[in-house]
Amino acid sequence: WRENGARKGPRGSRARRRRTPARARSMRTACARVTTTIARACARAASGSAHACAREGAREGARVGLVVRRGVSASTTRAMAVSGKGYAPVREDAMGGVDVVARGDVSAGAGFDMVVWGVREEDLDAESGAIASEALKAFDASTGGVVSAMMAESEFKAKAGSSAFSRARGGSATHVGVVGLGKGDDAAKTSTLTQLGSVAAAQAQKAKCKTLGIKGADANPNACAAGAYLGATEDQRFKSKPQAKTLASVSLLDVTADVSAGKARAQGVQMTKELVAAPPNVVTPSAMAEVAKMIAAQHSDCMTVEILEKADCEKLGMGSFLGVSEASDEPPKFIHLTYKGKGSDLKKVAVVGKGLTFDSGGYNLKAGAGSMIEMMKFDMGGAGATLGAAKIIGATKPEGVEAHFIIASCENMIGSRGLRPGDILTASNGKTIEVNNTDAEGRLTLADALVFADKNCGATAIVDVATLTGAIIVALGDGIAGLFSPTDAGAKRMEDAAKDAGEETWRMPMPDSMWSIMKSDIADMKNTGSRGGGSITPPPFFK
Repeated sequence: WRENGARKGPRGSRARRRRTPARARSMRTACARVTTTIARACARAASGSAHACAREGAREGARVGLVVRRGVSASTTRAMAVSGKGYAPVREDAMGGVDVVARGDVSAGAGFDMVVWGVREEDLDAESGAIASEALKAFDASTGGVVSAMMAESEFKAKAGSSAFSRARGGSATHVGVVGLGKGDDAAKTSTLTQLGSVAAAQAQKAKCKTLGIKGADANPNACAAGAYLGATEDQRFKSKPQAKTLASVSLLDVTADVSAGKARAQGVQMTKELVAAPPNVVTPSAMAEVAKMIAAQHSDCMTVEILEKADCEKLGMGSFLGVSEASDEPPKFIHLTYKGKGSDLKKVAVVGKGLTFDSGGYNLKAGAGSMIEMMKFDMGGAGATLGAAKIIGATKPEGVEAHFIIASCENMIGSRGLRPGDILTASNGKTIEVNNTDAEGRLTLADALVFADKNCGATAIVDVATLTGAIIVALGDGIAGLFSPTDAGAKRMEDAAKDAGEETWRMPMPDSMWSIMKSDIADMKNTGSRGGGSITPPPFFK
């Protein structure tokens, strides 16, 4: 980029100084919940603005064969040098082989390998715990008393999330089970019935059953169907000897409604889980872009995709985003998926997801015990949730909304070209940023993405979801997402959507006083503040 001493390239981008270069399982589950939260928020076309700072992660996933016949081509990812296999960042047919259907005309004794009942606390005697429901008594009798015996042995009280399973001594089913739904309105919650389907299907798969009947899903059949699909799906892409799947059919016994929306939700959630679980040599920025293209192609009647390459980002002056990507040999990708629903007066919303496919910390290297550098493949959890939500929206097609899904994807690596502490970057809106910590890189990539959502997309509501800072884990632990919003109305809509999806959130403060510690003596701002209040310094930076 230098020629006769002249500096060229986008203002503030350090790319101008060089030549262009040729905890885990619970966090993965958190990403999946965030995916559904985002999809529900988009469908409601929430106005206002909200910033959701979530914690997501991954565990190792599963393997496909020598040739990727379906899903995203592995040619877009780096080769696995040792094995020589081809791996896909996601499986297009992850739900293949399992069918969930509504079978309201079939009784619980109609020849299933396993029958599982969703049991409310009201179905049991409050004092003795004995079965009080006449229907459940009849089912217990058909199994030779196995249901009441296993409930007594496990002290099953039908609390939400509890379960008990056993082999049957009578009836047509070889296995039986009960899953607690809680009491009152809790028994009809989306998260409760999703868990009913998930636990039942996972146990049926574990018992090597081929058919499963679930009783008690009538309050929210699509939630139970989504859970059943997810519980029956196991990601074995990276296993050398994957186990065969036995479960082929799940019947919702007391349901006649269409449950296709449940499958759509499950597909989006599973996509998020597989993206976050896959290693960084498979899920690269280029692979993320290919997944976005796949989503757009699958829903071409309502979705389009635009992938901005490095040169395109330079033209837009995205120096903040490009500064993070400089040390990586993987080219950065700026991903923009657009959904347009039916209607004339569409509300414009945007979902912006952090897309660091690997975060070394840069020169502020993640080192030592507790740094979690080996898990930094999950630093694209926000982007994974964003793509999963886009897939759900494309399949369910909510009306009256135009949704933009935006990801600035890159790696944060170390090298002679890399971003250094003390460098100054210029974002696409002209704001200058003094980089005092290269491991606070997510907010640098998101800065240009948020400007794009505002200026280029005209979004009136923006939801930003990111594995942004470990400080939020210190504040809230692994199971709760920090929610930031400048308006009560925007926060309420996000909280309602999260609650419906089974996602725990806690609204965090956004005091104006935090801005004082973000000020720089030589630039408009720094990218980090003090150690104290670390979880609440990103919002004033974004603002």
